[in-house]
Amino acid sequence: MRHLARAFALAVPLGLAGAITQSAVVEARPVRIATTLKPYGGNGAYLAIYITDPQGKLHKTVRIAGGKAKYYKHLSAWNRLSGGRIDGTTGASVGSGQSLSVSVEIADALIDAGYQIRVDSAVEDGNDVPGDAVAPLAQSDAGKPVAGRGYVKSLTFDM
Repeated sequence: MRHLARAFALAVPLGLAGAITQSAVVEARPVRIATTLKPYGGNGAYLAIYITDPQGKLHKTVRIAGGKAKYYKHLSAWNRLSGGRIDGTTGASVGSGQSLSVSVEIADALIDAGYQIRVDSAVEDGNDVPGDAVAPLAQSDAGKPVAGRGYVKSLTFDM
């Protein structure tokens, strides 16, 4: 009987702690990020799609497109911010005129809080373009294409 009373005495506080923890769950929403490249001659482009905080520090890598890790250093702004550490997914490079669409869950607290979606691009035997396209992570900017400065034709996100 003592063991049951002791177990009950422990279970009640633990149950309350679980209820409190569950109420503190972060709200997030799915965000689709689409990047379309301009037509250009040459090999497929390496892309880093990532999110930075209001101070310009890396918050999260969403996607690295490009098959050979040895070329990730050419995604220079992302590489500098991340130290080459990949916390997102990787995949094949993106060809001339093609599009890449990725989905990610983004905490509501980041939206309209000064965060940015950034895309760096690089092409073998071509230029490296840090900050090729940059979009404020703001509800009012969802669905509005942002023009790129290099290989990226446009960057768009939808919530």
